[in-house]
Amino acid sequence: MPRVGLSTDRLVAAAAELADEAGFEGVTLSALARRFGVKDASLYSHVRSLQDLRTRLALLVGGEMIDRIAVAVAGLAGRDALVAFAGAYREYALSYPGRYAATQIRIDQSAAADSPELRRTAEITYGMLRGYGLAEPDLTDAVRLLRSTFHGYCALEAGGGFGAPRDVQRSWDKAVDALHMALTHWPRETDGATESA
Repeated sequence: MPRVGLSTDRLVAAAAELADEAGFEGVTLSALARRFGVKDASLYSHVRSLQDLRTRLALLVGGEMIDRIAVAVAGLAGRDALVAFAGAYREYALSYPGRYAATQIRIDQSAAADSPELRRTAEITYGMLRGYGLAEPDLTDAVRLLRSTFHGYCALEAGGGFGAPRDVQRSWDKAVDALHMALTHWPRETDGATESA
């Protein structure tokens, strides 16, 4: 019988707190059970497995992150939207490294299809990129470029990977400017062929 006061939402919220305290890898069913003073088995009334818990966590924090990005980009287009999007992304990644790590896991397609958080993420991201006149399949390619650039930069910055004396904010600004130029002059794909914009 489920413990009174314990729910899936409470467990996932606690997992988000735990991720910030102990890192994403520290989010385990045992650690969460200890947090609530229950046995591991008590959690299975609310989550199916560790993977289920981590998927729910990824969706929760992905929703938090895209909500912040949506506020930042509201009413903006082109370079201004890109700068705001990038800044909100970086701020979340650096402020909540444990939660942010959860957004990088691969999510099962059945869970992804039913996720309002992932739909909202796609709407905001693709909407911003459509401001550059992109359409599929170029939109998917551009999303992958942005994600890999933002994630790579934030991961290196968070890990102290930038040792040169150059200010990391200035380098970030240059990287976002370079992305703007790449998106503005995107080599669009038409009927299987690539042409310069």
